[in-house]
Amino acid sequence: MKRVVALRRLKASHLQRLREHFEVTYFEEPERQPEAVAVALRQAHGLIGGKLQVTSAMLDEAPGLEAIATISVGYDNLPVDELSRRGILLTNTPDVLTETTADTGFMLIMASSRRLVELANMVREGRWTQHVGEPQFGHDVHGKTLGMVGLGRIGRAIARRALGFNMRVLYSNASSKPELEAEWGLEHRTFEQLLAESDFVCLTVPLTEQTEHLIGYEQCRAMKRSAFLINIARGRVVDEAGLIRALNDGLIAGAGLDVFEREPLQDSPLLRMDNVVTLPHIGSATHETREAMANCAVENICQALQGERPRDLVNPQARPSGFSEQQQEQSVDAK
Repeated sequence: MKRVVALRRLKASHLQRLREHFEVTYFEEPERQPEAVAVALRQAHGLIGGKLQVTSAMLDEAPGLEAIATISVGYDNLPVDELSRRGILLTNTPDVLTETTADTGFMLIMASSRRLVELANMVREGRWTQHVGEPQFGHDVHGKTLGMVGLGRIGRAIARRALGFNMRVLYSNASSKPELEAEWGLEHRTFEQLLAESDFVCLTVPLTEQTEHLIGYEQCRAMKRSAFLINIARGRVVDEAGLIRALNDGLIAGAGLDVFEREPLQDSPLLRMDNVVTLPHIGSATHETREAMANCAVENICQALQGERPRDLVNPQARPSGFSEQQQEQSVDAK
């Protein structure tokens, strides 16, 4: 029977499903038992869990590893090329969190523009002593222009919400989407044009060498002074020091951020800015979605270790031992 090491974010029901097929060793808090985790990985065929950290040294100590299932959509923390070279399949959970993460993105648009957190705190702290006046006014969302930087699954879901608010939606993307332009009225722009025209700039791109620090001080300078920056992508897509400087200089009206360069966010000037909404990386953090993500990862690891093509295979170029040429071709075609 094949062996699976499971880390974090798995309930008893998920572990039971795994144990129907594999010998499973589960670590709820692996950082407290690093030596035990290392011992288990030496004999493991599969690894599943959230917030996975995989290094070359760890892979050297896990020669039998065939598949990794991360309970997340992002995998920039995992060495994809090296996993592929070693023939280790990597899967993620891209579809099941789309709508929930889009909810979070649009919530940040609403909360930042209407100053929700700032004004809610005013009430909570007993500072609401008279009718609100112009100093407490926010900005409308309906009828404004939303600029989507990236138009993948989550970007499209946010755009769809924006259309319900009668917003004009621009997008910059590696490739144009003529079908969405025709059906939804979306408008393609260069990145520079999008910055200049948008009232809200929303980031949904993956973290790559090309997108790291995509937005910084100079990009904020190119935006409207009344504009808001929304980031639900990855923290390092934004040059945080540049953003802080831009906010201090009044180059943009505010920001709504769910992700940061260093997490948890601590002792940052962002925490002291009334025009910044900061969330603790909760994009997919609902009971329903986290359950669906774990179910998806369990299904992926089962398929991978049973010789099937996983539904959400990240690296179809990987060639695990025992994986037939036909299965390999199917993987590449499906991807």
